[in-house]
Amino acid sequence: MTERMPRIILISAVVLGPLVLTYLAYSQPGYFTNQLYLGGLLLLEVLAVAVWMYRRVFFPLIIVAFLFAGLNLPVGGFWTAGRWVLLCVGALVGSVIMLKERRPHFSLFHMVAMFAVLAALVSVSVSQFPSVTFLKALSILLLFLYGSTGARLAVNGRENRFFVGLLTGCEVFVGALAALYAVGIDAMGNPNSLGAVTGVVGAPILLWGTLVSEKTLDRHRRMALYAVALYLTYASHARAGMVAALISSGLLLLPLRKYSLIAKGVIVVAILVSAGAIVEPENFSNMVSSVMTSVVYKDRGSNLLASRESPWQAATDSISKHPWFGTGIGTTKTTDNANVHLAMFSSSAAVTTENGSSYLAILVGLGILGAIPFFLLLLLLLGKIGRTVVWMLRTGRANHAPVPIAAVLAAGLFHAGFEDWLFAPGYYLCAFFWSLAFIFVDQAPSPAPKLGLTSTFSARQRGFGGVVPSQ
Repeated sequence: MTERMPRIILISAVVLGPLVLTYLAYSQPGYFTNQLYLGGLLLLEVLAVAVWMYRRVFFPLIIVAFLFAGLNLPVGGFWTAGRWVLLCVGALVGSVIMLKERRPHFSLFHMVAMFAVLAALVSVSVSQFPSVTFLKALSILLLFLYGSTGARLAVNGRENRFFVGLLTGCEVFVGALAALYAVGIDAMGNPNSLGAVTGVVGAPILLWGTLVSEKTLDRHRRMALYAVALYLTYASHARAGMVAALISSGLLLLPLRKYSLIAKGVIVVAILVSAGAIVEPENFSNMVSSVMTSVVYKDRGSNLLASRESPWQAATDSISKHPWFGTGIGTTKTTDNANVHLAMFSSSAAVTTENGSSYLAILVGLGILGAIPFFLLLLLLLGKIGRTVVWMLRTGRANHAPVPIAAVLAAGLFHAGFEDWLFAPGYYLCAFFWSLAFIFVDQAPSPAPKLGLTSTFSARQRGFGGVVPSQ
């Protein structure tokens, strides 16, 4: 158990819990035949276990809850509302633990994140749908608060176990996606989401796992799953996902001078593309025709970004009409009727629209002034990613905590330029990205001192590939 709890509370729960449930079963049997009540009881049980083992359990539980809420599978309905309960509890419990242990450490990144939340809250005053904007701002507050507390607690002092669990979870996830794809089930719901999770998350983490694996069997398994992630990204035909996978792979391999592995990767990609052409010849033909028309025959009025031109133009028009304060985060002027039906736990097409870019989306919602703190957050992340790459170049090592996170964040920042997810707190990739971002702030190398460049990492080697935190 990772958290101390008075023994009397545990004993009372074990003794009284079954008695209370037995009494309710006899006095109110309807509670146990109603799906809503059963779902609520299940959520309470999950929360109790998760709080009891907070450091070990809560981070994967939140990521799984957000993922289930977005899957095109029957498991999604319950978690549409349940994910927010988990996030709220996770943020509050994490804050209590950090204050109780009297070791909260907050940096410039956390201060800027606070101003970003304040900017989102201020945007309520200019929104046509203030209740929706307030809920969006509250969601960002909870996500940032959990990232500043609970996500950091999940890693600090237990880096090895966290990254082993992250890598194992990624293996299971990519394997499950491949199995569902093989039987014709589109678990992610649309090709862009499939390309996003495999290109931004699956590919870099599995490649990093291949680089740090000490056992041959583990290395071969992870390399095979990395190839599967690349194939799924290619099969999605999501060009942003494909380029994101290449960027993250290059960020891992080039600084480490793994040129032979790059050559092998090119061969693997060629094999995967050839296999895709054999399995799905029509899709392959359509993709080749699209690329040839866009790149080679430019005078025919088509380009690779044609699908983004319309939403980009609409977003630009909205920014020009509301340049300074926007239209309210998560909303836009899509209708003159402010009394349309609004969903409580998920976004509605009645109040928002596709912008084709997360960066345009935040400018549409908050305007130029309100978006400044969010762009400062991204600049701080880019600076830490750059320092991590420099550290990799200097040491030629990949077996440290910030390396896989830097690859995921770099891929995510590129991919967000073509999709709207980076500031959409209900989306699983957004929750995963910002949780890792707050972890990364703690783990990334500090700026080198003026006299001599020294590593900021501990010299201790701890088991799994020597993954150790920064000091």
